[in-house]
Amino acid sequence: MEEILARGPYHILVVDDNSPDGTGRLADKLASEHDGRVFALHRRAKEGLGKAYAAGFKWGLARDYDVLFEMDADFSHNPSHLSQFMREIEKGADVVLGSRNIKGGGTRNWSLLRQVISKGGSLYARLVLLSPYRDLTSGYKAFRRRVLESLDIDNIASNGYSFQIEVTYRAHQMGFKIRETPIIFHDRKLGTSKMSSKIVLEAMLVVWRIRLSRPARREGSGVRGQGITQREP
Repeated sequence: MEEILARGPYHILVVDDNSPDGTGRLADKLASEHDGRVFALHRRAKEGLGKAYAAGFKWGLARDYDVLFEMDADFSHNPSHLSQFMREIEKGADVVLGSRNIKGGGTRNWSLLRQVISKGGSLYARLVLLSPYRDLTSGYKAFRRRVLESLDIDNIASNGYSFQIEVTYRAHQMGFKIRETPIIFHDRKLGTSKMSSKIVLEAMLVVWRIRLSRPARREGSGVRGQGITQREP
């Protein structure tokens, strides 16, 4: 968190889904220590990854941030990449994807099985959705305000890891400019991965629902700080 705050005029929101590991208490402590730059959003129960991100985005939109990031709070997403995202935004991108699967990107300390699942899942989604983006499952992203307003995130049906896929797919359908920037994804330093065979199967099925659904229409516009949503590990 200190690394993020030192890198620019960023504000941080930690979304806590009533985690039993004390995430909420820690978030409150950090918010009190960094008054006006760190905030905590407490939700009553775990409702899924997508719902947590949607709550964070709505929080940021309600406070008139121009650019909103999403990233994990377990040190897998390195704050050193933030400047890359902002450069792409300043060059005109509406959405920036932190990509492990383009030149300069990659993973560290992953097992072969996890690499196969990650790259295979992204390739599967690309083929089904006819998408040009190499890392559809990335959870390190930056959005211009107008993208999230147009997406109407309450209507994003996906809630697990497929939430990442659907958000990018809908933004692409609407004609927003999407760019990928290389990131190095380090295996988490805190917590344990929530990935399971059930989640993988769900994502595979959801991709087809996304593909067969009605095309998203672009409605609304308008752009106005920089905010970062960190999901609890």
